Amino acid sequence: MKHRADYTRPSLSAAIAYVAMREADFFSTGLHSTDMRTTPDNSTPGAAPRAAAPASIGFAATMLFAVACGALAANLYYAQPLVALIGDSMGLSVSAESTIFTAAQLGYVIGLVFLVPLGDIVENRGLIVATMALNVVALAGLAFAQGLTALFAMLLIVGLTSTAAQVIVPLAASLAPAARRGTVVGNVMTGLITGIMLARPVSSFLADYVGWRGVFGLSAAVVAAVLVAGLFIIPRREPGGQHKYHALIGSLGKLMVEQPVLRRRSLYQAAMFSSFSIFWTAAPIILLRQGYSSSQVALFALAGVAGVFAAPIAGRLADRNYIRPGTILSIGLGVLCFVLAWFGENTFWMLVLAGIVIDLGVQGNMVLSQREIFQLDEAIRSRLNSAYMTTFFIGGAIGSALTSPVLERFGWTGICLLGGLVPLAALAWFAIAERR
Repeated sequence: MKHRADYTRPSLSAAIAYVAMREADFFSTGLHSTDMRTTPDNSTPGAAPRAAAPASIGFAATMLFAVACGALAANLYYAQPLVALIGDSMGLSVSAESTIFTAAQLGYVIGLVFLVPLGDIVENRGLIVATMALNVVALAGLAFAQGLTALFAMLLIVGLTSTAAQVIVPLAASLAPAARRGTVVGNVMTGLITGIMLARPVSSFLADYVGWRGVFGLSAAVVAAVLVAGLFIIPRREPGGQHKYHALIGSLGKLMVEQPVLRRRSLYQAAMFSSFSIFWTAAPIILLRQGYSSSQVALFALAGVAGVFAAPIAGRLADRNYIRPGTILSIGLGVLCFVLAWFGENTFWMLVLAGIVIDLGVQGNMVLSQREIFQLDEAIRSRLNSAYMTTFFIGGAIGSALTSPVLERFGWTGICLLGGLVPLAALAWFAIAERR
């Protein structure tokens, strides 16, 4: 297959704006592991004796958690297709418009590191309610922002407080009975993924009628409505951790060293998310270069809806203890994606199929990995989630950063080799590290 010499930066910028919608498929949370089961004699140092078991999660709470996660995750991506509109109205230069989206993402990373771990030491219901209330205030402030300072400050806070979703899923895992934990988390993650999938088209559509400010104003109303419902439905949960806050944050790195399951599963997902980012950054470029319109490329994105169906299926596989075959299948789909993509460079339906395959693989591995990680120690689930999410987010960022230079120098063949070799390496490591 010949290399293409005319991949240009305008196409790349369009693809970068597009891939952001795809990336959020995986800013969610979930479940458990096998290397370090929590027993009376096997708990993490610094954790308090187990708190009294909270009430089990019911249907209403599960649905509320799913809707809340979807609404919060969507906040990160409403701005993506609106950066030009926002930049023009706020007097921001064209070259700096992408920083609008970057600000929200930066806030999210900060929240993952500094806010999410609080779920291990602060009563969970109160933490979620307070964070969502701040999210509503920030969204309203963004809708009325005057000047660039206010704009970027509100974007940062919106991103930071949207990490309430990452407190909700460990809470759902803690409330669910062990036999149903994978199913419950899979259902909550389905809500999160659905919110992300709808964020970009919804904001584009609404902006034509209510403007970009109206989009964030309506989002504030949605999150506020979920918050009010949460006051009546979300149960209290007192975590058992006794760490001081500074020790809590400092313990994140130690967890990666001391918890082999967390380390392995984080790196498996980092590899998968890296390949995911490579595919969804590069594929729109070649479609645009082949003459497909932006609306056709947007329809191409709907292939990712398949990831929604992977979450509950993977959760059920996890509950039935099919972790090993499920992991092999999920990571193997990452390799298969780029085999299909290499043969399908000039064939639209082949690229659509490749997109479906990578989304199924990444989302399936996400649920299986979380199911394993959250089984390590219920007293530190929020920190486990924070370390896990941060690691694979970095993997995705590296994948996106490598896409442009590899595509320009080695063409589509180079993209397929890079994207396929990364999950292949993860699969090889899995076979070595987790031999029966």
